[in-house]
Amino acid sequence: MGAPMDVHTEKGSEELRLFMMNKFVVATCAVAVTFMGSQAFAGSSRQQLASRLNAASDVITQIESIPAKSIPMSIMSNATCVAVVPGYKKAAFVVGGSYGQGVVTCRTGDGRWSAPAFVQMAGGSFGFQIGGQSTDLVLIAVNQLGMQDLLKSKFKIGGDAAASAGPVGRNAAAATNLTLKSELLTYSRSQGLFAGIDLNGTVVNQNTEDTRTFYGHDIPFDTILKGDVATPPAARQFVRTVARYFRKSQ
Repeated sequence: MGAPMDVHTEKGSEELRLFMMNKFVVATCAVAVTFMGSQAFAGSSRQQLASRLNAASDVITQIESIPAKSIPMSIMSNATCVAVVPGYKKAAFVVGGSYGQGVVTCRTGDGRWSAPAFVQMAGGSFGFQIGGQSTDLVLIAVNQLGMQDLLKSKFKIGGDAAASAGPVGRNAAAATNLTLKSELLTYSRSQGLFAGIDLNGTVVNQNTEDTRTFYGHDIPFDTILKGDVATPPAARQFVRTVARYFRKSQ
């Protein structure tokens, strides 16, 4: 019968096992973040940008096709900006991450909706997990502070901008209460289901590369979103769809 293992030897082996596991986690995190970063920030062609605008238009139309699960009228009529991210992707293997490419339009001083600018969203989470999903996101600025957030080059939801998961249906009371304490209301649509979602910690960046590609030259975000740029033909369907549903109450 062999001699019992020394307690110090056993403790040392356990510490070595934990050390090697931590090294594996860190290495996996680095690879995952690098991969997701390259996916999130790769430039797009004009054709891809036109497809993104059409997909964003479809997201709004599909959300509003079921009134009982749509965005409350009180929110839509007071919205200052609308951002749509079709196919926001979340993936996880030891380290979790998410990224998406979207478009944003803002209500101008005369009540029209501006030509679109392009945005990127990215977030991350850590933990032992595996899986993935894709969902459509909608961010609605409900006051001038929310609009100013979307005009920034970069901001963090829940940090730089107060945000809440938006209500659905025609619950005007709940909608009013949320607009009093939030700058942004956030929604998701996945597998046909539409609901508010918590996006706190997600970072939103201006996508200057895609905006430059779409317009052919550099234009400041605030110039576009304040209505000083004509809407290109490829963006008219998206802007018209937003204008159709996000109407000012009469």
